[in-house]
This record gives sequence, C-alpha cells and structure tokens, in this order.
Amino acid sequence: MEDKVPLIRLENVWKEYQLGKIRLTILRDVNLVVERGSFLAILGQSGSGKSTLLHIIGQLDTPTKGKVFFENTDTSDLSDDQLADIRSKKVGFVFQQFNLLPALTALENVMIPAVFAGKSQEERQDTARKCLEAVGLSQRLNHKSSELSGGEQQRVAIARALINTPDIIVADEPTGNIDSKTGHMIMDILSALNKKESKTIIVVTHEMGLASYADKVINIKDGQIIIQ
Repeated sequence: MEDKVPLIRLENVWKEYQLGKIRLTILRDVNLVVERGSFLAILGQSGSGKSTLLHIIGQLDTPTKGKVFFENTDTSDLSDDQLADIRSKKVGFVFQQFNLLPALTALENVMIPAVFAGKSQEERQDTARKCLEAVGLSQRLNHKSSELSGGEQQRVAIARALINTPDIIVADEPTGNIDSKTGHMIMDILSALNKKESKTIIVVTHEMGLASYADKVINIKDGQIIIQ
C-alpha cells in the first residue's frame, strides 16, 4: 500500500512576490501529482514559472499559498532542519550551470553532498567512484572540473546528485549549456536511472524533443499547467 502513495503532491499551489506596490504571480493554483518511479518533463518557455515549480517540488522554495506533500507529509508542518534533511537525503539536484568547484577534482566535487550527510571519508570516496562510473567517467576521477568538457561536467553533476542515493532527481534545464548530441547523452543517462534504478526523474526543459524522454509531460504557461 505504501507504494500507492504519490511521492509528491501539490494542491492549489501559488507563488507570488511583492515588488514594491506590484504583486507578481509566478505560479497560479497548480495541482500536480508525481508518482514514485515516474519520469516527468515540465515544458515551458522562459518566464513561464517552470523553474519555480521545480524548486517547490524539490523543497528549495515554499509556496505562498497551497500545500506540498512529500511522501504524504505536509511539508508546511516541517522545520527548516527537517526540510534540509529531505533535500540532503531524498532529492538530488542537477542545474544548467553545473555548479562545480573548479579547483576540485571530479571525485572531490561528487563527494561534497556526502560530507553534509555525515558519511565517512572512506564511504564518500567509494560511493563517489561508483557514481562517476555510473555516468561513464571512471577515467576522469582526478581531473579538475575546469579540465572537463561541458558534457563531462554535467555528468559529474549527475553523479553528485546520486551520491546520497536520493529517491528523486530534479534537473533544471540540464542540457541548456551543452550541444544537442551531448544533451541527448545526458537525457539517456537520466532515462537509464529511471528505468534501471527506478529513480523518480523530473526535468525542466523548453525543448519538446527532450521532453519526449519522459513518460509524462506537463506544459506550463504564465504560471499555470495547461496540458496534463
């Protein structure tokens, strides 16, 4: 029965910002269910609200109104420490800009989230190696991120997202800074994680061709889901 509970559920979610006398609405009354083990693509143009939606799903942001449930728990009832624990242990993040530290090696970059999770040095190194092997970078462990191509850097970012064995991977325009061929390679990796390891994958993109990797696609426009 536990598996029947949606991994994430959004109910009547709004996100608004007050800019002086102007109230800016980013998300409008969004309802969404993300099933465990699914591959969801959020499709929309720049400024549509898709990244804000992803951040709320990943517990990086909170709604102005509405409810977000993670494994049937209302996250508005959780403390900052409890939300940080979800982000650390349950969610892996992949961003368009890679966000790697250039002075560190691929292995060291991947190990960073495991430090905050309290894992030992030996466990961090062993798990980081396995994560890099999973994305085809076993020969690049000791290369600094500044020595890697854009596609390799994004694969390091995916490996970093995997190190704490999260239930869900959220990726915000993960192919935005790489060429088309490499972009499909990144999507192939995410698809394999979904199919072979049952990871729940949520990808934000503006490219219909990349959205086709998902088993469910939603289209967001002006902060509202228009196709679901």
